[in-house]
Amino acid sequence: MKKIEGIVPVMLTPFTGDNQIDYAGLARLIDWYLDKGVDALFAVCQSSEMQFLTLDERVELSRFVVEKVAGRIPVIASGHISDDIDQQVHELKAMAETGVDALVLVTNHLDPHNQGSATFFSTLETLLAALPVTMPLGLYECPAPYRRLLSDEELSYCANTGRFVVLKDVSCDLPTVTRRVKLVAHTPLNIINANAAIAYPAMKAGSKGFSGVFTNFHPELYSWLYHHASHAPQLADELATFLSLAAVTETLGYPKNAKIYHQRLGTFDSEACRVNKDNVLEKFWGLGVLLEQIRTGTEFYQGKIAG
Repeated sequence: MKKIEGIVPVMLTPFTGDNQIDYAGLARLIDWYLDKGVDALFAVCQSSEMQFLTLDERVELSRFVVEKVAGRIPVIASGHISDDIDQQVHELKAMAETGVDALVLVTNHLDPHNQGSATFFSTLETLLAALPVTMPLGLYECPAPYRRLLSDEELSYCANTGRFVVLKDVSCDLPTVTRRVKLVAHTPLNIINANAAIAYPAMKAGSKGFSGVFTNFHPELYSWLYHHASHAPQLADELATFLSLAAVTETLGYPKNAKIYHQRLGTFDSEACRVNKDNVLEKFWGLGVLLEQIRTGTEFYQGKIAG
């Protein structure tokens, strides 16, 4: 099993003006991530607008990313968006055949009505029995349709099966991340935090990287923080503050604002977004200025970490 750790962007899905997946733009986006030195890619997730993609689109998207990456770094993908257990099995099996390095189970679909651990374990056992035992698995506390955090018992059980290699932690709480790191010690499962406000302290507490939405703006800065911060702790503290403040912009129309950012970079042509139909530059006054400030701030810190 490949280790899933480091900086793991939650990938965007570029669309054409007529609402089709823009595969030429996606290829350029993958090149952009790779040029930034990321450690893995999360190909089908909430940032990818997975709830607004058909199963055929999700499968094709995952397969395209795997083929384009060509083994240079690991690729993981969420397997299911349905609550019905038979449909989940169908979705997961289809995604498992795309060549991903880990198939990610979404925690809210393991307990769709938030009934508790009994439902979680029942669904989990059904899925584990249906999936190839050789397929590495992950867990994702996706915020939609609701944020279903794992209990300590649930996490420990998954870690100790030996089948899980990563949890994308969405607790957004440093004590929880710290406790979870200790719970999964000496198992194959890595905890990767997704919250920018605690990104650096979570890394210091043992989180094996970062997989938040601002990996779509400046993954190279998070990469330096994860891989090199110990060499320049004062700069690391300064950079962590910039990253935390920049990430507040997530609330202003993400993922469309990230698509506008990449449109300005020339990565792809359209800001088309299935999950957000708003004109976010009009809806959120000052967003255009903030995106430019993030760009110039990113360039500033690129210079500092290079020096």
